[in-house]
Amino acid sequence: MASGAGDWSAEQIDDYETLISTTDVELLKRAWRNEKASPEILPFEEALVKRAKEQIQLMEETVDDFAESGHDPLIASLYQMDLDRAQFLLRSYLRVRLQKIEKFMFHIWKMDTYRNRLSIEEEKFTERCIRDIGKHLEETVLSKLPDNYRSVLKQSIISEEDDMVPEPQLDTFIVAKCERATRPLYLDGSRQSASFDSRNDHFQMVPGDLCILRYRPFQEELMSGNISLV
Repeated sequence: MASGAGDWSAEQIDDYETLISTTDVELLKRAWRNEKASPEILPFEEALVKRAKEQIQLMEETVDDFAESGHDPLIASLYQMDLDRAQFLLRSYLRVRLQKIEKFMFHIWKMDTYRNRLSIEEEKFTERCIRDIGKHLEETVLSKLPDNYRSVLKQSIISEEDDMVPEPQLDTFIVAKCERATRPLYLDGSRQSASFDSRNDHFQMVPGDLCILRYRPFQEELMSGNISLV
């Protein structure tokens, strides 16, 4: 770079510190926690990941500048800690998504809703996994079975559904924190109706609430950012 970090003014350092302390790191942390706690794969945070990569690149350049200029080692180590934290969050977020893809690849691939949630790279990874797993099973197991039992997706050809394909358990319980007030919902997942007030099984969260609840009824609230998972 044209100038070292030792030549930076106090204003430039303040601008950098403001940049790395923006909400993107917190948003990335929330995205990772949501992905880790959610039973299904969530929409890929493309814009957030792109910004995180740009910030990580800037932080790497800044750490290098401090190291080359002989700046205070303590300050350089603090910037390095910020860099390590951002890299950890980004890698963890991408890793947990790949783990879900490996677990539910066949279900994701046949459902447009889930396929549309993948990044371009994740879609290529899913397709490659399905092809490789299918080839491996065919060569090692399926080719040795009777014709009626050679499907990767079904127990036999008489099965009406893909009963060998694992699916996310959307009725599992999760711990949710309310970020913005949720719309009223019935605990069975029904939407609000004219008779809403006459039923006693409705539920609504307000900011700051921390609740244990089934995932399915609050699926849309998570997608809209009204709640986050912990």
